[in-house]
Amino acid sequence: MSKLESLSGRAMDLVETVGDGIRHAVPNHAMKWVETGAALAVLKAGSRATTSFVKRNPALTAAAVAGAGLLWYVARRKARQAQRNGATIEGTSRRVEAKRASRPAPARKRTTRSRAKVSE
Repeated sequence: MSKLESLSGRAMDLVETVGDGIRHAVPNHAMKWVETGAALAVLKAGSRATTSFVKRNPALTAAAVAGAGLLWYVARRKARQAQRNGATIEGTSRRVEAKRASRPAPARKRTTRSRAKVSE
């Protein structure tokens, strides 16, 4: 093993040890602040990427927004129809009396035709 490999291994061990120490030393609510900061950083990076994509592909972005709007409109309309149809349904009905089933006819025996042996 070369000195460079051992140095990188030692550095990784040191980083893991420091990370574990910080994790145990920092109170729980402080870790929440760190997680929130990380989430905000991801959001900021994502917004930058989105902005550059929109600038490069305005037609594709407009089509995506129009498609999303159409899907939202269809979902909203279906929800309204379901709400209207969820009310009392007017209709007619009649009671059907249950009857005992009659016995089924006995099954007929099948006869098999015997093939006549043809002698040559």
